[in-house]
Amino acid sequence: MRRQNVRTLSLVVCTFTYLLIGAAVFDALESSTEEERFIILKKVREKLKQKYNISENEYRLIETVIIENQPHKAGPQWKFAGALYFVTVVVAMIGYGHSTPETVGGKAFCIVYAVVGIPLGMVMFQSIGERLNKFTSVIIKRMKKMMGCATTEATDVNQLCVTGTLSSIVMTAGAAVFSHYENWNYIDAFYYCFITLTTIGFGDFVALQKDNALTGNPGYVALSLVFILFGLTVVAASINLLVLRFMTMNTEDVKAGDYEMQDASQSVLTLDGELMAINGKLLAGTHDTEFAGSGQLGSFTSVATVCSCTCYPRPHHSPADTRRRLGWQDNSGQISPSRISHLLVEQDGGSKAAPLSPDQFPPLLQDSFMVSNYLKTKRCSV
Repeated sequence: MRRQNVRTLSLVVCTFTYLLIGAAVFDALESSTEEERFIILKKVREKLKQKYNISENEYRLIETVIIENQPHKAGPQWKFAGALYFVTVVVAMIGYGHSTPETVGGKAFCIVYAVVGIPLGMVMFQSIGERLNKFTSVIIKRMKKMMGCATTEATDVNQLCVTGTLSSIVMTAGAAVFSHYENWNYIDAFYYCFITLTTIGFGDFVALQKDNALTGNPGYVALSLVFILFGLTVVAASINLLVLRFMTMNTEDVKAGDYEMQDASQSVLTLDGELMAINGKLLAGTHDTEFAGSGQLGSFTSVATVCSCTCYPRPHHSPADTRRRLGWQDNSGQISPSRISHLLVEQDGGSKAAPLSPDQFPPLLQDSFMVSNYLKTKRCSV
């Protein structure tokens, strides 16, 4: 449990540190360019207003018209081809934002559709990713047999290498295709492929938004949809391997912690304030005050153990009866909590005595594995 807590805390600290580093890097790379572009746009706006003698409100109206007209350059967005592209983006959780529902019914249906479609898509991608990992493991085993390797088992590292290589091939090939159809440079096309397949979906680069591609080029539409679905499947396979690996490590830690607790709980027990080991050694026992000779029990502090089980019932009898049963009262009438020697297994150098019968054991030890151990050894210390 402690190891899991340390790992979780480390992950939280590493994540926040990574976020801070990323923010610092983007601040250094993009802030100056943003300021320069804002200054240039402001100068161009002022020149346009002076040249055409338009007011600020008129300029904002023109600006709104240009922005709203941008999605329509690709043709109708809500015909079947465009709607199919939209629902694919919704189920895949990419969310470009290039087109959005405008009617109340469309927005309501989008919410309901996403609630059902997103889990369905996640399960589908994860299931196909598992099948892909199974297929790659078979290929890896056969390749290792052909190469004469000592071990033919397909490890997680081998599968991660294969799926990572396949993801890179899909992205590089897709970047070449989109660079050709969209007239983007290769870096922008690769950036689009990565943002799409990782479901980030900024929307600054969106395919099928030029020259009525949605209605005039059905082959390119089909190619784009296949790229999204197949690419997300390959990425899901890689993520599935990483998640399974982390879950396996977490399960191993849980099992190790359980085994440690079982070993500890089987090694000690508490007997009316006395901390005892299974081999009979007295580990700890404290009392705050001396016990009175009248037999009244003073304040006694029990030592807590790692075993909190309730499988051994507490004896239902008086303190005096308890002391008499356990042999804590000596000849002078004084109480000695440490005198439980007749319950202990023989130590090194101890003498042997006749074994106890089962009915002589205290109620706390009856019907337990301790009785069996006592009867088998047939030894006790005096």
